Formats: sequence, C-alpha cells, structure tokens
Amino acid sequence: MNLLVDNGRHPRALLALENGMHFFGRSVGAEGETFGEIVFNTSMVGYQEIVSDPSYAGQIVTLTYPQVGNYGINEKDMQADRLHLAGLVVHDACYTPSNWQSVTSLPEFLAERGVVAIEDVDTRALTLAIREGGAMRAAISTVDLDPESLVERVRQSPAIAEHNYVADVSCENPYVIPGKDVDGCPRLSVVAYDCGEKAGIAKRLSAAGCEVTVVPWDTPVADVLAQEPDGVFFSNGPGDPESVPSVAEAVRACLGKVPVFGICLGNQVISMAAGAQIEKLPYGHHGGNEPVMNLLTGKVEITAQNHNYGPVFSTFGPLVPELSDGVSEHPADEDLRFWSSRHIAPVVRNERYGRIRLTHVNLNDGTPEGIQFLDVPAFSMQYHPEAKPGPNDSTYAFAAFAKLMRGEDDYLAIDVREGRRF
Repeated sequence: MNLLVDNGRHPRALLALENGMHFFGRSVGAEGETFGEIVFNTSMVGYQEIVSDPSYAGQIVTLTYPQVGNYGINEKDMQADRLHLAGLVVHDACYTPSNWQSVTSLPEFLAERGVVAIEDVDTRALTLAIREGGAMRAAISTVDLDPESLVERVRQSPAIAEHNYVADVSCENPYVIPGKDVDGCPRLSVVAYDCGEKAGIAKRLSAAGCEVTVVPWDTPVADVLAQEPDGVFFSNGPGDPESVPSVAEAVRACLGKVPVFGICLGNQVISMAAGAQIEKLPYGHHGGNEPVMNLLTGKVEITAQNHNYGPVFSTFGPLVPELSDGVSEHPADEDLRFWSSRHIAPVVRNERYGRIRLTHVNLNDGTPEGIQFLDVPAFSMQYHPEAKPGPNDSTYAFAAFAKLMRGEDDYLAIDVREGRRF
C-alpha cells in the first residue's frame, strides 16, 4: 500500500476491493469515481485496443505490464468510437509518448474520454489478489479517500451480472462494411449481431471477402433471415451471457438455416442455444498470450482473450465413443487437456443439434475454447482471432467461416500459418 501525497499535478486516488484490500495512488485519467468488476490483462502491448474494447464494459482493467503508454494513442487502433471500460489501473503511466503515429498521451486520452484511472499501484500484488480471490467488485475514487468508506460502498455496489451491458455497447442502427475481393471468389454477405463487436473483427470479415451488415444486438431474427445472408455472425461482448437470452434465441433460430460463426460472447450464446451450461471462470482469461490447441491439426496457437465466462463442454451432451477414441465418459475434473494430450477432438451427441465436436482447448487451464457443429453449419471460438491486440495465429478463423459459407469440407482444419495476414 502506497500513501502518496498530491504533487499538485495529479490528485491522489484510491483503489478499493470488496475483499477489503486498498491501494493509494495518483489519478491518471478523469477525476471522480467509478465502480466495476476488477480484472487483470497480461498483454505487453496493445493498451489502446484494450481500453477501447467494448467487452470491458462494467470492468476495471488492471494492466500487468509495468509501464503503459510509451507509444501514445493513435487514430487507427480504436476498437470502438467510445470507451466503455469502467476504469483502468496501471503501475506507471507514460506522459511523453514517442511514436510517429501518436496524437496524444494515454493519460490525456483517458481524461478527455472521462475514464477514471489510477497509477503508482503495486499491480503485482493486485494481480495476485485477483488470482487468489477471483474477479471481484472494486472502485477507483479521487473523491472518497477513506478506505473503510470506499470498501463498504464497493460491497454495496451491484454485481456485473445484474446489468445488461450488451445493450449499452451495441450500435444503435445497422451499417455496412464492404467486402474485399479474395482470390477471385464472389463476395459473401454476412449479418453480424453487434453485442460489443470490436472494429478489428468486422475488418477481418471484410478482408476474408464478406460484405458485413452490422446490426444491433436486439434485431429481430426474422429481419436478419429476410436478408438471405450467406452467414450470420455473433460477436464478442461484455458481461454475463445470461443477461441476453434473446441473443441465444436468435442463434437458435439461425442454426440449421444459415451458416453461423461466433466469437467470445458469441461462443457462449451459441453454446446456450445448444442447451449447454455457462460457468464464470475464477478470474477469466484476459491477455495476448493464452496457448490454445487446435485439436483438428494438433497445432498450438498463442491467442488473445478477454472473457470471464465460458461453456462447460460436458453439458453439451454425452460422448460418442466411436468418434472420441473409444472414450465414453467425460473427464471427471472437466480438464479438457485430457483430449489435447491425446490429440483427439471428441464428439458429443446433443439433444437439439446432433453431433458437436470440441475443436480447441486452453492449455493453461483445460477449458473449452472452440466447438463445431457437425450436423448443421456452425462453429465458434471463445478467444479473439482478429488479433486486436494480440498474435495473428488464429486469424484463419475468418477464412474458415468463408469456407463454411461456400460449403467446403474440413473448413476448420487450417494450419495456423495460413490466413495470418490479409
């Protein structure tokens, strides 16, 4: 805990957690106070894409890399027009960035956009607290500097699951992103449900040859299907997927009628449509260095992730032994590295949609990272393959969606070296 005095330039600030921990620091954004669920992100670069990711709505983001803001803020890396995160915590913020594209510093950017943030915090201690105690409610304040008072107010604040943040971050009106020509193939029409879609995702779809019509999260599915698209996409987004049951219903109405692809929250609502259970992970996956194995190729991808929720694979249905290397029972501990160690992509029998295959597994904790429907054209991934920010290992997912819409077989069995750059 660091007891700082105001240096006349940056007001003192206080970070308080619901478990009673608190950290004094300095304001590095807008003055005031903010409440939200605190998480940590382990990315070493890409802070602009992180703070502009709509999936962070309702969350206070701790960046574990010690110095943040060195290359400033530019105009092209924004993932949304507005900032939706609840707040930001860093150890050391850079006020004099050095980069030819920079138009302002991170602290100035946060202050101009009204984001309350704090620096000079021991982010190592804070990250350990989140890892041990899980994602929890927190607050940053430049107004209430009494730790006991702010901790008690945090404990009285609502949980993130109590609010539909998707409605806050989705677009208000549809808009179109033209598709690009790819290898002489005709352009594909895709309708994308905006549940908090990052700009980089729509750009990747466009680069894969898709003309993308982005629609608000609550668009009636009848209006979407009336456009006769080649495929429907369900985007990433913030909060608890249980807060948007209508999106899962939209998925259910699309499955079997049109090819479907989902990312992050999209993976969760597709899983819900199939009747699977969703669990909240202890502290989620947030960063650009999560190892994931593609069980169809045996290749390991380093992935970018941002989610606190995910499906429980065993709840999709019972295993089909003849398609799961003879295994008839799910691993008792739900650790899916059981399958990655064997390079087996197991298949279950789902009551609603027939056979569903596990395609990707997180090698850090054994959680599911991707599924593929074998009897209807659909697949989804829990991580962010567009690499904004993050590595490019998984960008083949957009080419895979295009292949699915064109009716090609083995559309997901793509080597990670393919499709990295469009």
